[in-house]
Amino acid sequence: MTEYAYPDMVASPQWAADHLHDPSLRFVEVGFNSTTYDSGHLPGAVYWNWNGDILQAGSRDILGKTAVETLLSRSGIGSQTTIVLFDGFSNLLAAMALWMLKIYGHQDVRLLDGERRKWMADGRSLTTDIPTIQPTTYKAKKPDWTLRAHHDLILDGIGRANRVLVDARTEAMYKGEDAMGGTVGGHIPGAISVPAVMEMADGQFRRWLTPTVNEDGTFKTAVELHTLLSERGISPDNEVITYCVRGGLSTHLWFVLKYLLGYPEVREYDGSWAEWGNLIGVPIAVQ
Repeated sequence: MTEYAYPDMVASPQWAADHLHDPSLRFVEVGFNSTTYDSGHLPGAVYWNWNGDILQAGSRDILGKTAVETLLSRSGIGSQTTIVLFDGFSNLLAAMALWMLKIYGHQDVRLLDGERRKWMADGRSLTTDIPTIQPTTYKAKKPDWTLRAHHDLILDGIGRANRVLVDARTEAMYKGEDAMGGTVGGHIPGAISVPAVMEMADGQFRRWLTPTVNEDGTFKTAVELHTLLSERGISPDNEVITYCVRGGLSTHLWFVLKYLLGYPEVREYDGSWAEWGNLIGVPIAVQ
């Protein structure tokens, strides 16, 4: 295993710089609000808001088919457009946006390796200019719900030898010491922990650090990723379902499993602990 299973799913900063003015490509920055985008973004990039453009406003569910078509049409994206997603939040928001776009069948969508952090660390240019967009008429494909897991599938699969749950939250959340997102703490029984770390600065949360990326935010090599997961018993021979607090960390891990390592059956449980940890009567394990 010398390279990623689908290397074109990752856009290096150099590749992105070389294609900044490619008319067949659209850069998209995803954020909780537009403050970071407004302060400077990749030339030509448009902005998508997490609440409203990825999740339905006032809901934790992803956009429906019609809303996705509206979003991509106003962003000047056609069915043949290459979309490069990034954010300033360890690419967690961008990964969930990519997952949503794959559900609705967009062919060529990628993550900017290292997100804003690597782009800026390399001294590459940003602009405050808002691009002029020529709207399209985008038609999404029939949703591919095999990429998604609902809580009933999770409940049905607990204890099954051929189904592996992967918990991407912190060790404290997994052990039940931190109930973030839920009324109770713990993990789904049988889930394997591949924990992220909450980086703090002056007592304030700064960003998530995931075990699948290097210090500069770029993805680790395929060999390193394979070792990280295989040592925990996560194998491509099983159906794998990822979950976290609200979907960001786990869609990031879903992306690694499905596109960097090429696992054939990977689903994302986007309800995650925000749903499971608030349900009545579901099993919860602590340790």
